[in-house]
Formats: sequence, C-alpha cells, structure tokens
Amino acid sequence: MTKMADKQKPTFEEAMARLEQIVSEIEEGKVTLEKSIDRYAEGISLVKQCRSILDQAEQKIQLLSKSESGELSPAGELPEAED
Repeated sequence: MTKMADKQKPTFEEAMARLEQIVSEIEEGKVTLEKSIDRYAEGISLVKQCRSILDQAEQKIQLLSKSESGELSPAGELPEAED
C-alpha cells in the first residue's frame, strides 16, 4: 500500500505534484526496477483520481447556465460522487 492510500485522497494539485515526482524519480533512475514498478502503479492510481476530479469539475461547469442578466447560475444538481 502506498503512503497516499494510508491517508485521505490527495487534492488534484497534490496528486499532480506526486505524479511529477514519480516521473522524475523513474526518468532519472533514482529508484530500483522494483520500486519503479511500485511507483508506476501508484502513478496509475493518481491518474485515475485526477481524471475523476476533472470529470466532476466538468460536470459542475456544464450545470452552470447564464441567466437573463448574464450571471452564472446553477442549472441543476450533481449526483453524489462515487469514491
């Protein structure tokens, strides 16, 4: 289990920063092959989480519509996100 899985899920920004760190470690050869595989698996999990966060953000944006006065207002309700 990764350090990220031991606590609550990271924010989008935290996940992206960790992904950058993982890529850097692997590209620079700072970790062994075995650890590279572990980091790769962690990275895949982080990518999935980032995609989920972005999908939710896109849904929220799509629910916004301009009112007659030109201001943004909610056009509906989002379903609860599955974790």
